[in-house]
Amino acid sequence: MQAKIILKVAVKSIMKSRMRSLLTALGIIIGVAAVVVMVAVGDGAQLQVENQIASLGSNLIIITPGTSTTGGVRGGAGSFNRFTFDDVDKIKNECLLINGVSPLVRSGGQIIGGIGNWFTQVQGVSPDYLEIRAWDLQSGEFFSDRDVMARSKVCVLGSEVVKNLFPNDDPIGQQIRIRNVPFKVIGVLKEKGQTAVGTSNDDVILAPSKTVLDRLSGGRFISSIQVSAVSADKIPEAIVELKSIMRESHKLSPGEEDDFTIRDQADLSEAATETSRILTILLASVAGVSLIVGGIGIMNIMLVSVTERTREIGIRLSVGARASDILIQFLTEAIVLSLSGGAIGVLLSFFIAYLLNNYTSQSAFIKPEVIMIAFGFAGAIGVFFGFYPARKAAALNPIDALRYE
Repeated sequence: MQAKIILKVAVKSIMKSRMRSLLTALGIIIGVAAVVVMVAVGDGAQLQVENQIASLGSNLIIITPGTSTTGGVRGGAGSFNRFTFDDVDKIKNECLLINGVSPLVRSGGQIIGGIGNWFTQVQGVSPDYLEIRAWDLQSGEFFSDRDVMARSKVCVLGSEVVKNLFPNDDPIGQQIRIRNVPFKVIGVLKEKGQTAVGTSNDDVILAPSKTVLDRLSGGRFISSIQVSAVSADKIPEAIVELKSIMRESHKLSPGEEDDFTIRDQADLSEAATETSRILTILLASVAGVSLIVGGIGIMNIMLVSVTERTREIGIRLSVGARASDILIQFLTEAIVLSLSGGAIGVLLSFFIAYLLNNYTSQSAFIKPEVIMIAFGFAGAIGVFFGFYPARKAAALNPIDALRYE
């Protein structure tokens, strides 16, 4: 009953000066809303990255060229490329823990066809690529192993390329020119969306790997090798097997360092989300500063309140109230003020998240535990910054307080 009375008196005292109380709680409102929204945006971005990594393919494993050292200077990843189609064939014939393997030969340039021209990337792959990347065709067909061996000039277009070259026409059966080399369009890929780094998966043209290597890139080596393991739990064993096959293919002795790097989706996801996680922490820390500022505002107003209510405090002390009663009363007011601001801040964060999710490309994902932490932190701010004014009120001398004007 005593706690109920204390709370009732605290709310009544706060409601006497509604505008001042609202302005006092404004720092807490903004602080809580900022913290919740910043963490929600970070979690939303991280969730998007994880979904985009998952969309890369089924149990994906990527083998990329290693590093080189020239004149004592060590080059970056991919600077030493010895990947050939023999490596791909050896993996396909000897690796028992994979469903498919595809080389990836990168090229690009101006594409002429349809209503005009478009600059995009061209990837040389094998028929297994669709299964590895869990990608479906919207129309037409994909090229075969025979097309790869025959170096056929056929291609499959991404949906972004179709929108820009054939917005009102069916591209199947039509001819385009890739860097002045004629290619026949035999298929269109289903829309896949953005990659983990924000680029479009659909702004691409797929063609037989040997055709791209011989007719477009003009190089000797393939860019990377993409593999699909038989299942997610077999990925570690598949990586060990792939490493052994690649070392044997490149004739590396037991003491020699690998001239390739093998990464799976877990590695890609961890690397992609680490930056997002750090950014979320930084943004939440900056937003947390406004909570501290809000707490200072509460302390300032509570000190003013103690000064204004000095005679009231003196009367209470003179009729038998203990110093602890005065301390609890003012501390309760500070906590109620802070928690009220926290509640409004949480509601404001839901509104902002709604706007972000529905009217922008940014995603905001609010977790219940983040709301509880922000709300609890708001209460802690009230206790911390409300204690000094409350203690000052409790320490007043009753006679001096009664004489105060």
